[in-house]
Amino acid sequence: MSTPMSSHTPSHTPSAETSPPTAAELWADRADLLQNALRTEFGGRFGILFGSRSGSHHGGRLRNTAPLRLSQVAAFNYWWLAHAVEVRVDAAERSGSTGPLRAAQKTYAGIRSRNHGSLFNHYFDDMGWLGLAALRLFDALPTVAGEPGDRYLIDAQALWLHLVDRGWNDAGGPSLAWRTQQLDYKNAPSNGAFALLSARLFRRTRQQRYLDYAERALHFLETTLVDADTGLVADGLNRTGDHTLDLDWRFSYNQGLYIGALIEAFDRTAEPALIERALQTARTTIGTLAPSGVFTGENVSFDSHGGGDIGLFKGIFVRSLERLIEALAAVSGEGLRMPAGFLTVSTDLLWQNLTPPRFLANDTWTTPAAPTTFLATQLSAVLAVEARARFEARVADTR
Repeated sequence: MSTPMSSHTPSHTPSAETSPPTAAELWADRADLLQNALRTEFGGRFGILFGSRSGSHHGGRLRNTAPLRLSQVAAFNYWWLAHAVEVRVDAAERSGSTGPLRAAQKTYAGIRSRNHGSLFNHYFDDMGWLGLAALRLFDALPTVAGEPGDRYLIDAQALWLHLVDRGWNDAGGPSLAWRTQQLDYKNAPSNGAFALLSARLFRRTRQQRYLDYAERALHFLETTLVDADTGLVADGLNRTGDHTLDLDWRFSYNQGLYIGALIEAFDRTAEPALIERALQTARTTIGTLAPSGVFTGENVSFDSHGGGDIGLFKGIFVRSLERLIEALAAVSGEGLRMPAGFLTVSTDLLWQNLTPPRFLANDTWTTPAAPTTFLATQLSAVLAVEARARFEARVADTR
């Protein structure tokens, strides 16, 4: 297994006496470099403002930009940081090291601290992501008599119950609202994350209520937001109060959530049609939003500063795509060529534009980093490179 690196020098650098690294070793090293950049570029000497000691190797909380922008000092992006928890758990699972896991726990604690000690906010999709991050920690940590892993399961269950009590209603069809201020606006981010959270809670607890809601959330996606002919997922219903679908808001994020929900259902039922629908959505998404091999716009004109929620979208899609590739390989291997090819091409292009020693990303992966990189943008890159590392490790295991 690869281990976290103390410098930017890959641990598998070839020499005259050694053979070149395998693809699995190479991408594990690259994932380490991206994890290190997340720590050094978004922590640093101002980390004390965000709950991490200056110079701490595994500081938990992260700044909103690299370099620090004073206008962003107080910014708190709850759902971005939930993904920071997840990528650090990725590193821990890949490397077997406890350092990234400690960092993930600190990041998680920091979210709650900055949220005034509460798990909850006004956005139901945000809370779904934090619930998923809590489950990752629960899975990664040993549990003995309620400590330490159980507390994360308890948090995930509390978040789920809050979503049902405060956000689930029948407006536009039984489904989860986007936020407390718009209970009749239903979208893919909230219902996709909720479908995943419900399915994963069922897998861990076997409680029927979680399965019921997982199926209901997926049903809403498929009957209301998914185009049956193409598999593309519309962003939402009734955003402007006129009961229309946001058909022109086509984001990789939403497609990834739907693919992920289908894979969870497939893992539970082994129904081939679920994987076929996931593959259809993946193919259409790539052909529509990334025909050149990388996502370049997603309905947004990026300025020189970049940033924003959209910075995270493509990384979420790539994570789900890697899970789809794993599921396809386990079933029959049919249909693998296109999604696997996209995964490798897009992450190769991303890597080519990550300039050492900082390894900062751009919102568009075919372009080097802008003067300012937002945390969402960098997390998307880490998600993608960790997904590529998992893919290469699995390929190596099958040879």
